[in-house]
Amino acid sequence: MTLLRTLATAIVLGLAGLSAQAAPLRIVIDQGVIEPLPFAVPDFIAENGGAGEYAQNISRVIAADLAGTGLFREIGSEAFISGVTSFDAPVAYNDWQAINAQALITGAVQASGDQIVVKFRVFDVFSGQQLGEGLQFAGTPRTWRRMAHKVADAVYSRITGEGGYFDSRVVYVSESGPKNQRLKRLAVMDYDGANVQYLTDSSSIVLAPRFSPNGDRVLFTSYASGFPRIYVMDVGSLSTRALDEQPGTMTFAPRFSPDGNTVVFSLEQGGNSDIYTMDIGSGALRQLTNAPSIETAPSYSPDGSQIVFESDRSGTQQLYIMGAGGGEARRISNGPGRYGTPVWSPRGDLIAFTKQNEGRFHIGVMRVQGDEERLLTASFLDEGPTWAPNGRVIMFTRETAGASGQAGLYSVDISGRNLRQITTEGAASDPAWSPLLP
Repeated sequence: MTLLRTLATAIVLGLAGLSAQAAPLRIVIDQGVIEPLPFAVPDFIAENGGAGEYAQNISRVIAADLAGTGLFREIGSEAFISGVTSFDAPVAYNDWQAINAQALITGAVQASGDQIVVKFRVFDVFSGQQLGEGLQFAGTPRTWRRMAHKVADAVYSRITGEGGYFDSRVVYVSESGPKNQRLKRLAVMDYDGANVQYLTDSSSIVLAPRFSPNGDRVLFTSYASGFPRIYVMDVGSLSTRALDEQPGTMTFAPRFSPDGNTVVFSLEQGGNSDIYTMDIGSGALRQLTNAPSIETAPSYSPDGSQIVFESDRSGTQQLYIMGAGGGEARRISNGPGRYGTPVWSPRGDLIAFTKQNEGRFHIGVMRVQGDEERLLTASFLDEGPTWAPNGRVIMFTRETAGASGQAGLYSVDISGRNLRQITTEGAASDPAWSPLLP
């Protein structure tokens, strides 16, 4: 797969900014129940003959991105009193106020040869002001969805004050076949399930793919050799190599360090599993834990100074934090049940995890100190959380019960609201979110 490259040039469109007197439109995300903000996205204006289909499709993707967060509610075009016939036409604020639209997003598209240009504005309807400056993005026809996601990210950030996450991708395990004989291959898609591309075939079992910090590589575990072993793939060329070739060992559960130069993983030898790191350039190994217990699922803190991992050293599966160089670890999970698959938030303030208790599986979050545990989901089997780039949303695997049950991908806000299934081509598991695309 070739990473999409889009020229995303922000330009001032010569429009008035917010007035000093008008309070800016803002969603404050500090509670579990939020009334969605009503918004309108009239179809973008096609400014030349080849732009019509792109203009309509881009508008629909923007609307779907925003509405899918649960923070926004789209007002359908059937309620519109007036339309938008020109990108430079003045806004009829009274008409949009009458249908209770609080935010209005307008835009225009030009298509010429191998280039598409998208420009947009966001308006605070009730203050009668533009929200920030207009922006313009340019790219090729095949990247029109990326440009739509970039517009939605900009709107989301202006209204919530937080970073966006729509212009990102998710690598996952695509599954097919009966439940007791699943075929698995690596796939990558847009965060919303579009633009699926397969990275491997299904000749070998693959597990736990993980993006590098800049999205150019993917770590994963494969049984191609007959035993679990870590491989690294270049996403652009799909070239793949085994990361470690220690005879008599099995390696699994890899993750990149924040600088992308080191991999932390589990290595099993003689029935014992410990956590190691490897310098990708030199191949130098370093053992971080040395215990008779099972130590696995390591994840770096965003600053690279600490590692959270799961261990049964206390007799049950629990979460621990240690320094990035190893040493004494402190237990942070203290509730009933078993904890696993910890993942540090991109913000550094929370750790997501899988919890099993009283026959149910949960995705939860806790603070780094181990306090303020919150369970966000509950089902027959929820596992393997991964963070959106902005640290607001978690994607995970949910598997249904029974012989015909299968795995699918779901997302949930860190407040526990807006649980949604991600549409995939067949069964899917082990998602890992990329950073925002460049």
